[in-house]
Amino acid sequence: TVNSLPTTPTIAAGGSTTFCTGGSVTLTSSAENSYLWSNGATSQSINVTAAGAYTVQVTNPSGCQSAASTPTTVTVNPTPATPTITPGSSTSFCIGGSVILTSSAENSYLWSNGATTQSITVTTSGSYTVQVTNASGCQSAASTPTTVTVNTLPATPTITAGGSTTFCTGGSVTLTSSAGTSYLWSNGATTQSINVTTTGSYTVQVADGNSCQSAASTPTTVTVNPLPATPTITAGGSTTFCTGGSVTLTSSAGTSYLWSTGETTQSINVTSAGSYTVQVADGNGCQSAPSAPTTVTVNALPTTPIITASGSTTICTGGSVTLTSSAGNSYLWSN
Repeated sequence: TVNSLPTTPTIAAGGSTTFCTGGSVTLTSSAENSYLWSNGATSQSINVTAAGAYTVQVTNPSGCQSAASTPTTVTVNPTPATPTITPGSSTSFCIGGSVILTSSAENSYLWSNGATTQSITVTTSGSYTVQVTNASGCQSAASTPTTVTVNTLPATPTITAGGSTTFCTGGSVTLTSSAGTSYLWSNGATTQSINVTTTGSYTVQVADGNSCQSAASTPTTVTVNPLPATPTITAGGSTTFCTGGSVTLTSSAGTSYLWSTGETTQSINVTSAGSYTVQVADGNGCQSAPSAPTTVTVNALPTTPIITASGSTTICTGGSVTLTSSAGNSYLWSN
C-alpha cells in the first residue's frame, strides 16, 4: 500500500512579517493532521519574534509527511538606542525664563509633551522624556527623564518713605523696600533702604533665595524744590549813628522772612549795634541761605557836660558872667 503525501502546506501570516525588536507575528499552517515547523514547533500556529525564513511540513492521518512549504521570511529591525537629552542651560530658572532640551540624533523624535523636533524650548516645570524612531520606523525606549523646575517670582515689593517726599534742596528722605533676599533700586543701589536727595521717580525690585527677581514696585516720586536766591539787605539810612538813633533794614522780596533777630517782617527798625542777616522763604516753604551781614554801629553819647561860671550868676544889667562847658569835640548852647 502506497499512501499519498499530503498537499504541500501554505503559511498565512497574522500580520506584517517585518517589525521591530520586541514585536511578533503569528504564522499559521494550512490544516492537516500534525505539523512540524522549521524551528521545531509542532503546533498549527507559531508566534515568531526572531528574524528568519520559516517553513512547515504537515503529516496526514496515514503518517505521510508533505514537502516543506514555501518559506515565509520574517524580518526584525533593531530598535534604536535609548536617546539622551542635553539641556542648553540650567534646568532650574525663574518664571519668564526657558531652557532648550536637545535629543541625541535619530531619524525622528517624539517628546513627552507631544513635540516632534530634535530640540524643544521648555518654559514650564515638568519631567521631560524623548523617544526616537530610526529609518526602519522602530521607536526607542523613552530617555531618562530631565526635570525642569520653574521658580515663581517674589511678590512685587512696596516702598515706604521715612518722611515727606517733597522737600527743599539740602534735605533728604529715606525710602525702604519691603523685605527680600536682595534689592535692586532704579538708581543702582542694592540696600534695603536708600537716602534720596535728588528729584526723580524711584522703583525697587527684590530677589528671593532662588535669585528670582520680582517685577518693579510702583514708582515713588521724590520732588526736591530749589532754594530761593540769597536775599540782599537795603539800609534806609546810615548804619552808623548815635545812641537813640535807628535805621530801617529792608530785605529783598520773598514770601516770608526770618531775620537774625527773630523778626519776620520784610523791614525791621534797628536801634542797637550788631551784625544783621535775613533769610527768605518761597511758596514751597524753602528757605534761602542767609544774606551777607549788614553791620550797624551805634556810637555812645558823650558824658553830660557841666557848666562852670566865672563869677556870680546873679548880675546887674550891664554886667556879665562867662559860662564855660566841660570839654567836648563841639558845643551847642541853649542860646
